[in-house]
Amino acid sequence: MAKELSVLDTELDDLPPELRWREWMGRIEAVIFASASPVSRGDLARVVGQGASVDLLIEDIQTDLNDRPYELVAVADGWLMRTRTRFADAIRAAADVGDQHLNLDEFEVAVLASIAYHQPLTRDGLKDIFGKDISRDLIGRLRAQELIAMGPRSPRAGAPYTYVTTQKFLMAFGMESLRDLPDRGELEDAGLAT
Repeated sequence: MAKELSVLDTELDDLPPELRWREWMGRIEAVIFASASPVSRGDLARVVGQGASVDLLIEDIQTDLNDRPYELVAVADGWLMRTRTRFADAIRAAADVGDQHLNLDEFEVAVLASIAYHQPLTRDGLKDIFGKDISRDLIGRLRAQELIAMGPRSPRAGAPYTYVTTQKFLMAFGMESLRDLPDRGELEDAGLAT
């Protein structure tokens, strides 16, 4: 006997408007809570009715979570639940969270930033920026941490590989998209870039 899949009632017409809104908020919060990666607006829209605004529901959930130890944040073109940073020491002291630090040295961060600002970027492009060869090992470490990935082949002779940042890069640095990168002019003014 085949198991029938139930169809999710997204409209909830049998509920009064206030309860309907609360149910939609609960559904969105549950989906985001259960997901290990950011959940897109489109995915969230599938659990609420046609007349519901995902953005307004998200705002209401964020307001409800103001006094909680976790928050709902926009990251990598979606939303994700995160523990508030002020609780990081308590979590490390009591929970088995393993080593979640990126363990990047200053030069690796500089290479990663260069890729983020100039992507897609080849190793030769990195050499032009830094004035020296960037080792395959360094690129391999950034790829192993899933902070960068292979981009399109360069149209130059030999079609070298290019590198681009990943969704994990956005998540690690708390960005919704690359538009959240600091303005390069501001970095130069602060003496953090040339």
